[in-house]
Amino acid sequence: MAVIAIARELASLGEEVAQELAQITGYRHIDREHLEKRLGDFGIGPEKRQKYDEKKPGLWASLSQARDDYLHYLKTAVFEEAAAGNCVIVGRGSTAILRGLPNLVSVRLVSSIATRIERIKTFYSCDEKRALQIIEQSDHDRAGFNKYFFSLDWRDPREYGIVLNTSESTPEALAQTVNQYRMLCVNEDRESAGGIRIAELLLGQNVVTEILYEKRVPVHFLEADARGGRITLHGVSNTQAAIDAAVAAARGVKGVSEVESAIQVVQEFAVMP
Repeated sequence: MAVIAIARELASLGEEVAQELAQITGYRHIDREHLEKRLGDFGIGPEKRQKYDEKKPGLWASLSQARDDYLHYLKTAVFEEAAAGNCVIVGRGSTAILRGLPNLVSVRLVSSIATRIERIKTFYSCDEKRALQIIEQSDHDRAGFNKYFFSLDWRDPREYGIVLNTSESTPEALAQTVNQYRMLCVNEDRESAGGIRIAELLLGQNVVTEILYEKRVPVHFLEADARGGRITLHGVSNTQAAIDAAVAAARGVKGVSEVESAIQVVQEFAVMP
């Protein structure tokens, strides 16, 4: 089992390579439409997705509960798809969300600016000036999205396992290259370790869902670190009663064997609703 996560510049053949990879590997193709449907199922509607999808949110959007809801359920969807195994996930911060996963194949696709301009001119039937504007806006949005939500430098090649220039290649050849890299890097031990780790990540995410969205316990910046069935809760709360309620909620999640709280009590702590 492996998970291939693709970060891509606009007009660098990201979707085309992902489709080819899915075809030659038999992996599921998790594209924008698929993740948008998953987010919709979680109650994240089109208006919320428009504010946050692969862009840095504006000031007021960044201070709202909707931001937290979007990020939580985006991570949940990506974790669930990765836990199901053998998939190709395109964009949406998947390389950052799954960073450190032993069976992750992290890919970045780039192209020369001249190639990207020509591809955009053809796709949008526009002139060179407009094509360049589209590219610059897309790069700005995607870099801002990854920096804001995940503290990741989207342009830094060191954040990825492999970076490919798609300027003078075909989706078929690029997909074969990524697949060869996958077979070299992801052995049985890494597959096994990856399966265990993604199950832990998903368990931690389910604990957060239970505390914040099912029980509605007021804990801010809540994270649940799962190691095996043991959960360590991190965050900030106003009262010890809220911390006790969070611990009790976590203990009720299937798969949890032990809960430890590292939540800090900060009097009169508040965030903008």
